[in-house]
Amino acid sequence: MDALNILVTGGSGFLGSAVVRELLGDDPVLRASSITVFDIRKPVSYSDPRVGYRAGDICNVSDILDACRGIDLVIHTAAIVDWGTHPEEEVYAVNVTGTGNVIRACREQKVKYLVFTSSLDAIYTGKSMIDIDESVPFPKSHPNMYCRSKELAERAVSAANSESLRTVIIRPSDVYGEWDPYHIGSLVNMARGGFYVRLGNGKTKSQHTYVGNVAHAHLLAAHAIMNGSVKVAGNAYFITDGPGSNFFHFFDRIVEGIGYTIRPKNFWIPRGVAYVLGAVSEFAAILIRPVKKYNPKFSRFAVVYTCTDFTFTSGRARADFNFEPKYSDDEALARTIDHFRKDYQK
Repeated sequence: MDALNILVTGGSGFLGSAVVRELLGDDPVLRASSITVFDIRKPVSYSDPRVGYRAGDICNVSDILDACRGIDLVIHTAAIVDWGTHPEEEVYAVNVTGTGNVIRACREQKVKYLVFTSSLDAIYTGKSMIDIDESVPFPKSHPNMYCRSKELAERAVSAANSESLRTVIIRPSDVYGEWDPYHIGSLVNMARGGFYVRLGNGKTKSQHTYVGNVAHAHLLAAHAIMNGSVKVAGNAYFITDGPGSNFFHFFDRIVEGIGYTIRPKNFWIPRGVAYVLGAVSEFAAILIRPVKKYNPKFSRFAVVYTCTDFTFTSGRARADFNFEPKYSDDEALARTIDHFRKDYQK
């Protein structure tokens, strides 16, 4: 436990880099002798000599086989996060085939532990789901390939759990924080432009989790399977750090905290109208794709997702591996606002 060689796939990404920061923090849950960032792009520079970078792609099995040599624990965060705008074959290749390659590499290189980042979308149906827990089964059909890919990858990781390779699956809720590439930039740009648009009616609720708390949950789950917890191994866990709230009301606090005024104060596009606009956005992306690869963040799935109730509990993670948020709501918001305030100085 004091001399772990840890590989973080997608370690240059939003969540992967947060995992690395947690491993390098004061009094970490796991103590690493080496941390290898495995990604197709270089990470930020780390002063800690334990951190190294290995360029590679999980879709290339030889890359991940080489990277897993001598590794004790793989934290697999690499994925395409898609709101229904990427080509299906691309999403499947990374999220399903790529995860299969990681499992194969773990087995062949005798890696003992694997923590997989899934998503609450693995069980998402496109309809309201209120205060659910892990007893909810996979749906018969998914709204898009991203949701389907997370189910398929989860099944593979769970099936791979054995005495020689202990696995665990983390399903975070909507993740935010420093370097968030999915939400905050687009919302701030709307506020900067002077016309801030919200979708739906403001009443639907979803859950948002600070990236540092999601990273912390990964390390707690890894610690549990490394200490022989049969209860945790092979299972999936929802992770959230607060009650449900409306998507836009939640992020309004960050946009305003950065220093931007939201105008108009209370303009909402009804779900049906927004859905049509999402379809137009997707169609436009398809038209220009032969000339320029463009994956719009505004899509029909994005509309349905933000206009549908989707809330759950982390009670099982709390019971099975003592998950509690490491960072309070106030601290998480302050860290996020401070980071983006520097990026969006007027």
